[in-house]
Amino acid sequence: MLDTMSCLERFALAAREHIDLSVRVLGGNPVTVRVRNRFSNTLNEVVTCTPDGVFLTSWGYRLGTADNVENAAARLAYLLAALPA
Repeated sequence: MLDTMSCLERFALAAREHIDLSVRVLGGNPVTVRVRNRFSNTLNEVVTCTPDGVFLTSWGYRLGTADNVENAAARLAYLLAALPA
């Protein structure tokens, strides 16, 4: 079983590489990462990490796994219409 907190911290770091995204790690149970497009009030998403290392959006879309955090963050950036730095 993976440490989901460290997986989400790595995801948040990778998401911050996209200049149009604002990223916040939120405590709680489960720990989540809130990501939003800086130029939109409606383009935002909450991401969790399963114990198996799968990144999921709040509506159940699988972004990727902890094996390739950068691709998972890039997929979310694409969905939120963000550009790479």
